[in-house]
Amino acid sequence: MGFSKKLPRYLYSAALYALSPLIWWRIHREQVPTNSRWERLGFSPDLPADAPVIWLHCASVGEVRAARPLLEALLARYPVHTVLLTTMTATGAQQAQALMAEKGSSRLVHGFLPLDFPGVARRFVRRVRPVLALMFETELWPNLLDACHRRKVPLAVVNGRLSPGAFSRYQRIRPLLNAALQQVTWLAAKSEADAERFQALGMTRDKTAVIGSLKFDMPSQDKALKEGEHLRHSFGKRPVWVAGSTRDGEEKLLLEAHRQLRQKLPEALLILVPRHPQRFEDVARLCESFGLATVRRRRNQAVQPYTAVYLGDTLGELAMLYAAGDMAFVGGSLVPLGGHNVLEPAALGLPVISGPSWENFEDVAPLLHQAGALTRVENSQSLSEALYQLACQPALRQQQGDAAQNVVKAHQGALQRTLDGLERLLPATVSPLGSSEPT
Repeated sequence: MGFSKKLPRYLYSAALYALSPLIWWRIHREQVPTNSRWERLGFSPDLPADAPVIWLHCASVGEVRAARPLLEALLARYPVHTVLLTTMTATGAQQAQALMAEKGSSRLVHGFLPLDFPGVARRFVRRVRPVLALMFETELWPNLLDACHRRKVPLAVVNGRLSPGAFSRYQRIRPLLNAALQQVTWLAAKSEADAERFQALGMTRDKTAVIGSLKFDMPSQDKALKEGEHLRHSFGKRPVWVAGSTRDGEEKLLLEAHRQLRQKLPEALLILVPRHPQRFEDVARLCESFGLATVRRRRNQAVQPYTAVYLGDTLGELAMLYAAGDMAFVGGSLVPLGGHNVLEPAALGLPVISGPSWENFEDVAPLLHQAGALTRVENSQSLSEALYQLACQPALRQQQGDAAQNVVKAHQGALQRTLDGLERLLPATVSPLGSSEPT
């Protein structure tokens, strides 16, 4: 690669060094006790010395959840390999560790993504020595991609997504992204629109495949359904709606909608699940400020007949909490943040409600909307009205829930297509979906 093509990355690296105090301050809070801060500087967690490593990077908790079927398939498909799962955020780390505990496999290891300084990136790749690197969705770190390219590590972007907003931002640094994308071996795009945006930034068509969204290939929800049904039974016969993955500034709108709903249905219960654990205390105080009797799951507090809000202030239980409701609102959508995973409640057979912002799921949310499985609302009042209609019409809830599950089933298959593409980069040693992981 000539100097002119390297120049954007050199300038990018210089900017990182100049901003390093601010970057380190920002990343300082994204930490968990089980991981060393040295991981941010490329000192990878301990890995088995004799096992080849597949490296999969997921930014945060939502990406880890979405990548779970792929992780499980990789462990089954490559039984002698270690899978290193890196995350950027502490919530992603906690989700990864919950998955590790559930799997009980020493072949799944978690670490934090190193900061994208040139020397740090090279140190990380040199220490990990991956035989395959996978970036989930929109994770394009120029120096890490370059470090993989230097060591001839095949690198794939899986479940590749570029929202219109991200595309607009990336266009401002197109020369940098163009050079980075030249180092991607294969792009598995979620949709044709995503593929076209990647290509507009420099990804070549011959290295691109449109495989659909991995989010449709969800793991079995039987456990969540069983536990959710048990929790739902403890609430008694009352309307229950769930607001999952809610964000700062959104809870006020949701609590106002709930207050309006309770004027018509005084027994209505809201299960409120903020996305980030560092906000649990603030959200609890906000519920109290609305005068809504609130109990907290983390404290094992029982729901009483007068309870108005059940605060889901735990990690790793969103699916179960969705399953305890009659209908679900998916957060990050009444505020302009692009929305979160509308497929989680859809796969459980719940009617889905979203605010107007669903850019992060533009390949998924419109499918549910067109099938009559998702209701789009604009504000607290329209949300309250939608909830009231669903609460009063069991047949409508059933119809929309069935439609949601049908959409999920109809669009599955991206996992197998992803595995087929990865086969060309790293041949499998066992059948990709038909084998269980050795103990």
